[in-house]
Amino acid sequence: MVKRNELTAMQANALGKGKYADGQGLWLVKSRKDAGKWMLRLVIAGKRREMGLGRWPDVTIAEARERASEARRMLRDGLDPILERQKAKLRSDRLLVSQAVQGCFEARQAQLKGDGKAGRWLSPLKIHVLPKIGKLPIEDLDQHAIKKALEPIWHTKADTARKAMNRLNLTLQHAAALGLDVDLQATMKARALLGKQRHKAKHIPSLPYHEAPAFYAWLASKPYTSCLALRFLILTAARTSEVRFAKFSEIEGDVWTIPAERTKTGVEHRVPLSSEALRVLEIAKRDNPYGYIFPSPHGKPMSDATMSRFMEREGYEARPHGFRATFRTWVEEQTYTEYEVKETALGHKVDKGIVGAYQRSDRLEKRRILLMKWTGFLFSTKKPHSSYRGR
Repeated sequence: MVKRNELTAMQANALGKGKYADGQGLWLVKSRKDAGKWMLRLVIAGKRREMGLGRWPDVTIAEARERASEARRMLRDGLDPILERQKAKLRSDRLLVSQAVQGCFEARQAQLKGDGKAGRWLSPLKIHVLPKIGKLPIEDLDQHAIKKALEPIWHTKADTARKAMNRLNLTLQHAAALGLDVDLQATMKARALLGKQRHKAKHIPSLPYHEAPAFYAWLASKPYTSCLALRFLILTAARTSEVRFAKFSEIEGDVWTIPAERTKTGVEHRVPLSSEALRVLEIAKRDNPYGYIFPSPHGKPMSDATMSRFMEREGYEARPHGFRATFRTWVEEQTYTEYEVKETALGHKVDKGIVGAYQRSDRLEKRRILLMKWTGFLFSTKKPHSSYRGR
């Protein structure tokens, strides 16, 4: 016979520290004579679990038995009483949109570049969404609330609005995984209400490749750190951030290895360096006690606006990142380079799926030849007058 109701209120008061069975898996666990907690042992999906039922003496013996009976009833009905209680708590707490966004971010943080420390994943929501609907319970979030929040920027800041919409969709999926009753189609419905975006994507201005040699020669006549950084950026076809944060410790021989956390693909990227790129590095070493190759005057990484501001002050519409397009256009029109080599030179991921599983080469030597040709092209014209401004 299964024992039940073994304890009395008088016994519970008199017992010292220890564990005492009441029967049917219900235990009184006393941490001291005047304090303790109720705990119910259950077998859920073949595994023994323990479910807390409240503090003693706040929860009486009668209340503890009633809660234990309800948990056993749920278990007989095929439900997990521990999980159901967690769901009920979430429903009673009414998780807010702002809390759900933060929870979603933390769950995805490890897969974001730099663990999302720069805040770029959150910024579209923090600036344009959360001030308007952040205090709304996530279960009440519908297409009308989303439309109202994003309508002011839907056409004027289309890319930002798109990012905010995608991240709201991920947040709703995260909330659904928590067991909350959310509308997973809310963002799709909001898109239908907002309509097609009128905004047209604008490419970062670039210099025509036939002007690159004269520009590089003019740039080489300037003594500024920003100009050295620009020269290195042009020679390597690297991203601006990769150059700004470049360290001497990343250079080994004639190869620059960019760590995975600084690449857009999240994969380590090796860059072959031409003799001219190595010469730029030698110049950068002079009177430079810092670890960064192109530091600010205070030894920190160069500001993300330094190179752009230099080109703007000199009257150029083109921007540093645009030299990647300059290089890519030159490669396309002036060489017979394989597609995979062209894209890998830009740090793009081209070997995916089953191909990526077997193709382990990063085509370093082929890219070395390509960048040597690019360097040769940059030196293919006579140096311009020092006041060169392009077209």
